Amino acid sequence: MLSTKHVFFICLISIVISASGCTYFDRGPRPLEDTPWELAQAGSSALEEERYRQAIRYFSELKDRYPFSPHTPVAEVALGDSYFKSGNYTAAINTYREFLELNPRHELVPYTMFRTGLANYSKFKTIDRPQTNMVEALEYFHLVKESFPDSEYAEHATFYIVESRKRMAEHELFVADFYWRTNRYGPAWHRYRYVVDNFQDLPEITEYARQRSKVSYYKFQKDNSKQKRHEDQGSWRDWFSWL
Repeated sequence: MLSTKHVFFICLISIVISASGCTYFDRGPRPLEDTPWELAQAGSSALEEERYRQAIRYFSELKDRYPFSPHTPVAEVALGDSYFKSGNYTAAINTYREFLELNPRHELVPYTMFRTGLANYSKFKTIDRPQTNMVEALEYFHLVKESFPDSEYAEHATFYIVESRKRMAEHELFVADFYWRTNRYGPAWHRYRYVVDNFQDLPEITEYARQRSKVSYYKFQKDNSKQKRHEDQGSWRDWFSWL
């Protein structure tokens, strides 16, 4: 399993490798924070030292003041990483997306795609919440795996594809179990069947859903039969209401 620390280490190594020859990632005396080189160095130092607010300020200033600098694409990815590490996943996603739109052939594209998926994945809080971000995370992980199968991020994406699908399936089970607990067996049955039909790659989850779907279908049909008999025959109170 890939830990957050390992992912962040991969982030730093990837940026360093992609920027080989760009000395603004080297340690050195504190810069004057004026030229693109100086802003990039200050931002990378702040990011490594976990001073994320400062890193965001430096990389943002570089991006805004020097949009055509050769340092800017890498700094924009680092800006996304700074947002990510600070816990601002929405800003990270927007920054990564902008980079992908403006730099479709850059060597950091597979890395940035993976980080976009990871930022969406990281927005997951609890299984009772809507899964919009998890769906988007899954799309990016699949995109990395299909478009860059030989990259190191394809393997990481494979792991998170499984984890994303687990959380999506658990969300469906949460909703189905809620219907079950409130005696709404028809909707419960449909939700359980959805899990069985769409998450065959998760056998433990689908087996639970399969067993529940059978019982909920039986209870659903039983309730329907009772309701139909009541509608067809009425109750003795209906027949004798004139007394």
